[in-house]
Parts: sequence; structure tokens; C-alpha cells
Amino acid sequence: MGTPANGTKEQGYGLLIVSISLATFMASLDGTIVNIALPTISESFRISSTTVSWVATSYLLVIVGCVLVFGKISDRIGFKKIFLSGFAIFTLGSFFCGVLPEFIAGFPSLVGSRMFQAVGGAMIMAIAPAMVAAFIPLEQKGRAMSVIMIFAALGTALGPTIGGILTQFLSWHWIFFINVPVGIVAILLGAKVIPASAQKEASQGFDRAGAILAFVGLASLLFTVSEGESYGWTSPVILATAVVTVIALGWFVVHELKVADPLLDLNLFRNRNFLLINLLLFLVFFSFSGINYLMPFYLQYVSGYDTSTSGFIMTSLSFAMMASGFLAGILFNRLGPRLLCIIAGLPLILGYFMMTRLHTYTSTGYVIASLVLIGFGLGMIVTPVTNMIMMSVTKAKTGMISSLTTLERTAPLSIGIATFNLIFIQGVLSIAASHDVTRASPKDIQLQVLSAGFDLAFLLSLVLGIIILVIALLCREEVHPDYAEEARTLNKEMGLG
Repeated sequence: MGTPANGTKEQGYGLLIVSISLATFMASLDGTIVNIALPTISESFRISSTTVSWVATSYLLVIVGCVLVFGKISDRIGFKKIFLSGFAIFTLGSFFCGVLPEFIAGFPSLVGSRMFQAVGGAMIMAIAPAMVAAFIPLEQKGRAMSVIMIFAALGTALGPTIGGILTQFLSWHWIFFINVPVGIVAILLGAKVIPASAQKEASQGFDRAGAILAFVGLASLLFTVSEGESYGWTSPVILATAVVTVIALGWFVVHELKVADPLLDLNLFRNRNFLLINLLLFLVFFSFSGINYLMPFYLQYVSGYDTSTSGFIMTSLSFAMMASGFLAGILFNRLGPRLLCIIAGLPLILGYFMMTRLHTYTSTGYVIASLVLIGFGLGMIVTPVTNMIMMSVTKAKTGMISSLTTLERTAPLSIGIATFNLIFIQGVLSIAASHDVTRASPKDIQLQVLSAGFDLAFLLSLVLGIIILVIALLCREEVHPDYAEEARTLNKEMGLG
């Protein structure tokens, strides 16, 4: 009689993992499918490339500003309510993005719909890791996070291809409509398989001041770093938002340390190991952001590939992430998360090192090999480090910490783009000036200067990769007592103690 019950339970966990994976798939797909259609949207509304970028920027501003808020709320009212509500808002927002611009206010209604869609995106992204920690048994957590990683990488890989096909053969509206059927399926599946959790009685009122300060501070930070190049780093707008960022985030820290029931428990960072593993996750995505942003420019401007070929070459990174994510799930319980992080650091460093050796004559095979190594390292490290963070804190704060990991994956990508872009531009200008290279110089000389600028920017990724490996060596596997019994049982079953 035990086998059917176990089989039913296994099937239930499988469906729950699929439900969570659909959330990460949609979020990843949405991030890349929209970018490919921005030039077409720009032509459709007859607006500049700077203006149309708000389709992407507004979405990120809301995601980053809201994610901590929904993580905290989910700890109070339960994950199922937040997850299903988030999917409903995201799906409805996707439909609005495709329909409203044709009937109401044109481009402004598209930006408004994207911001509405982002609220739902923040809700589902904030608690996806939390649902793994809360509902999936310890022996399946590694596999669950790996499946989620595979779906995320798949969404990233397929986004440009699907977006290009839909935009070219139908219209840009369909890059949003495609979310609707997926969202409906996810809502129906989630309603069936996600366990209901009891609403918790809070002794204190919700930290509204912390929520406002977090939103203002994080959104203004993202605006400052993402738009600084466009407006000019010394422009009044950027200087003003930088001041708002410092004041809001500084006030947020002071407030959170004093309030009884904070939005984010900053006292957790007093634990050295907790601080290190969160820093590790932040640096992983920060180091990757420069490669992800600058490589298409290198492939097109230096190597001379067209857009579609460049996109195809970049997908090698996503497929490597899928392969290593699957492998990480198999090895998670056998090797442990810390050892997996250390192992992952090696191909990551090698891939980053190879990126610092790019030239005008670098072969396609060399570039693909570099991207595969980086993707393999990323796919191998994200699963274990996320689990280490989630399992180091009491289950009562699962939603809070889940939203923190989401923030540490999202914000570094935008901050990193601005940082790497600044290093690249200043590097090219400095190298050109020191060698008297001008626009009148031979094209091959100009390309060599560009290539040297890319090498200089990618050097930062290499340095960060080394720091990531050092941090992985310094980290420890600390399991909170809430998970300790599960860990002891699993170790006995594995013959580890």
C-alpha cells in the first residue's frame, strides 16, 4: 500500500515543481522576448530608441522596487495566494500590453501595462525559491532547483528566437499574447497542486514605511545606474535620483534595524556566513551581466556577425546552463552545496579568462567554448548557493529570504550593465587616445582598439570570478534547526552519518 502513496506524493511534488518552473520560464522568456522587439515597437510608435527603452526599464524598476514587499507579505498570508494572484496579474498585464496601446493612449498605455505586469512578475519571482524551501522535501530540493534553473535558461534561450519569429511574421503584440495561455495553465495547475498555508497572525503591523523606502530606494538606484549613460552622469536628473537613492536606502537601513517586524531582517547579515553566501549570489550575477550585455556587441562590431547569428552563438551559454543545472540536481545530495559551488567556480574562472583574450581574429569555436564554460559554471552554482541561503534561515522567514535572493539575481544585472559599459567606453577612449587612433584611422586598427576595450571590461568578470571562488571556499553549510531533522535523515539514508 505504501508504494502507491509514495508514487502519488512523488507525482504531486513533480507537478508542484512544474508549476514553480513555469513562473521562472515566463519571467526569463519575458526578459529576452521583449528586447528583440524594441526596434519594431520604436518604429510602430515612431519614437526614439531612448524612449522605447522604457518598455524594459519600467518593468525592471517595478520588479526591483516591489520584490521585497511581496516576499514579506507572503510570509503572512501564504505563498499560494501571492503566487496565484501574481500569475493572474502578470497574465492580465500581458494581455493589456498587447491590446491597450491600439485603443488607449498609445505608447504610454504600453508602459503603464508593463508596470502593471511587473507587479505580478514581482509576486511570482519573489516566492518561487520560497515554495521550494517550504514544500519540497530536502532530498528533492536540489532536483527541484535544477529543474527551475533549466526552465529559466530555456526561457532565456528561446526568448530572442520566439520574439523574432512572432514580431516578423505576426506583430510585436504577440510577444505579450504568448504569455496568456501559459499563464492560464499555470494558474489552473497552481490552484490544484500548491498546498494552502494558514494565514499567520502578526503581532505588529505591516512595515509600510520600510516598504515605501525600499521601493523608492531600489527603484531610484536602478534608474540612476541604468539611465546614467543616457542622461549623463552629471545631469541634474541623475544627480537628483542618486541623492534620493542614498537618502532612501540609508533611511531604510536605520528604520529596519529599529522596527519590531522589519520588511527585511538586516540583523541576519551579522552572521558572517549568511553575509558571504548572499554576497556570492550577488557577485555571480554581477560578473555575468557584462558578458551577457557586451558579447552581442563584440560579435557584431568586431567579429562581423549579423544579429541572428550573434543570437544563435549566445544561446550556447543558455544551453550550457541547462546541462549543468541538470547535473547539479543529480550531484546536490551527493556532494553538498558548498563543494558544488567550489567546483562551479573553476569553469567560471576559465571562461572569464578566455573572454579577456578576445581578438579581431578570434574563432567562433573559441567564443562558443568560452560561453559554454561560463554557462556551465553559472548553472552549477546558482542551485546550491540559493539552497544554502534558503536553508540557513528559519522557515518563518522563507518568503522574506526568497525575495532577497530574487533581488540579488535581478538588481546586479542592471547595475552590472552600467558598470561594464562604463569600463568599456572609458577603456576604448583611453586606448584610442594613447595610441592616437581616430575615426580616420584604418578600420582594422579601430577594430583592434574596440577588441582591447572588450578585453578590459571582461577583466572585471575574471577578477570577480576569482573572488567568487574564494568566497565559496570560505563559506560553510549552515542548516537552520527548522531543516536539521530533514538533513539528519537524509544523511543517514546516504550513509553520511
